[in-house]
Amino acid sequence: MGMTITEKILAKGAGKNSVVPGENVWLNVDVLMTHDVCGPPTISIWKKEFGEKAKIWDKQKLVIFPDHYIFTSNPHANRNVEVLRSFAKDYDVQNYYDVGTDRYKGVCHIALAEEGYNIPGTILFGTDSHTCTSGAFGMFSTGVGNTDAAFILGTGKIWEKVPESLLFTFDGELPSFITAKDLILRVLGDITTNGGTYRALEFNGDAIFSLSVDERMTLTNMAIEAGAMNGIIEADEIIENYVKERSEKSYELFQSDGDAKYKQKYHYKASEFEPLVAKPHSPDNVDTVQNVKGRKLTKCYIGSCTGGKLSDFVSAAKFLFGNEVKVPTFIVPASTAVARQLEIETVSGVSLKEIFEKSSCVVAQSSCAACLGGPMDTIGRAKDNEIIISTTNRNFPGRMGSKKSEVYLASPLTVAASALTGEITDPRDYM
Repeated sequence: MGMTITEKILAKGAGKNSVVPGENVWLNVDVLMTHDVCGPPTISIWKKEFGEKAKIWDKQKLVIFPDHYIFTSNPHANRNVEVLRSFAKDYDVQNYYDVGTDRYKGVCHIALAEEGYNIPGTILFGTDSHTCTSGAFGMFSTGVGNTDAAFILGTGKIWEKVPESLLFTFDGELPSFITAKDLILRVLGDITTNGGTYRALEFNGDAIFSLSVDERMTLTNMAIEAGAMNGIIEADEIIENYVKERSEKSYELFQSDGDAKYKQKYHYKASEFEPLVAKPHSPDNVDTVQNVKGRKLTKCYIGSCTGGKLSDFVSAAKFLFGNEVKVPTFIVPASTAVARQLEIETVSGVSLKEIFEKSSCVVAQSSCAACLGGPMDTIGRAKDNEIIISTTNRNFPGRMGSKKSEVYLASPLTVAASALTGEITDPRDYM
């Protein structure tokens, strides 16, 4: 029996010729990533369990990105960054990207890709559930808790169970008004937020391989919203070119065998898709934009590791060019590199940043910002009784701030169109 791409990568990481779903294996970890929310407790557990002479298993394989609660006056959030800063100094951690310096990169999941840590065929663990984003690079990438991360920090290994795989094939050509966000919302609507629990979600088909790197990352990013262990897409020439521009590391390409066994397979025709939203208060509460259009909004938000990449802003700018938003609209680049590109990339000769500013959007600093609520002074944070449409990944009660708010999840096209009317709007009305 053949193996899936996930099984092949885990077999390699375990030093075995093959593995099967349900099998427990010791994995050698290629990269461990952490940030300001989970980094301090991970470090504390590591010091406690490994003692006074605790050593990092491989400093070059540890990467730390402050990105969640950083542009705030909250003393607890500031203290977390201080803990990371001291740790990096005391243990000479070179891959520490400190906020307030030229090294600051923005949201960890996007920075991992931009800084060349996403290498096909490798194994990456991170103390954040959306670490599955990196699976867009044909690698195994997943989130772990602080205790598991502390064990990796000291040993470079972790004990894991090989997941079953679900296969999602998207055939045909995507309509111009459809994005990866619409695709993953459809998947979530079909299998629900627990339909992928401890499973690998594998994506393939002509429509998938026509997607840009940014869009593929959106797809794998939200695999966790189905409860999945990882999302993964086979690396192709588009991914190889991206990786080679950012890293000189060698890599290995893996593909699923034709006779690989899947728990279930799903087939979609790309041409039949229409714009979707996830209604409050769950990512799987999916409906068409047509069915909910006209819902009055108080705020629009384009940002996060899911919807704050360059392609997301290019899509939004095409709608906002020469127009003015009707409700407060926040533009939050996922990385400092994306923020710089907003000043360089143009639509009809005008920079994206200028387009957003002239349309009365608020352009914020790169960070996770209001995607997960944050301290009270977090830019874009949801207030009581707000109704928001956002390109972020979760809309559980209180996710973006107040528990008395409502959040709709949608593509950057749908959010931008809605910003122009002040109500949920089908992007096809502006195409």
